[in-house]
Amino acid sequence: MNAIKHALLTLLLISSGSTAFANCNSLLDYDTRKLRSEESINLCDAYAGKVIVMVNTASNCGFTPQFKQLEQLHQQYKDQGLVVLGFPSNDFRQEHKDEAKTADVCYINYGVTFQMLSTSSVKGDTANPVFKALAEQTGSAPRWNFNKYVVNKDGQAIATYGSRELPLGGDLEKTVKQALGI
Repeated sequence: MNAIKHALLTLLLISSGSTAFANCNSLLDYDTRKLRSEESINLCDAYAGKVIVMVNTASNCGFTPQFKQLEQLHQQYKDQGLVVLGFPSNDFRQEHKDEAKTADVCYINYGVTFQMLSTSSVKGDTANPVFKALAEQTGSAPRWNFNKYVVNKDGQAIATYGSRELPLGGDLEKTVKQALGI
């Protein structure tokens, strides 16, 4: 009887739109491992209803110092509902093969506290499902490291910015503030 009650309650919650699963956009319907961890995270469960900046990162790139401004962006707007997600990638041959070294660059060298995910591909046929969906929604796959996508609260990519766009003081920050309603 307990299993039946649980199934009916789950069905009721899903039909009423009360769960993250029911509100999840396909862009966020993705399970992945956290950087240098065995722990997995479901992006829908963790971030549905948030404004998200998704960025493909690399530890040995001329744009790697952007971690500092990405962290500042995260700190400045996290209480208003912003999430920054880092996706390390070696697609441009500038990421460590050892995730421990990648983690050191992020967490020790730059003091990153926003969520970094396991190393994955972000372009072409081997791109992870999130970056495939981002490319489909925006018509633009990353051309280099530190390409940034802004995703609104409904899970739709609303803007993409290239590597040269700094996280603070420009169009990316304006888009984030607009998406947050501030």
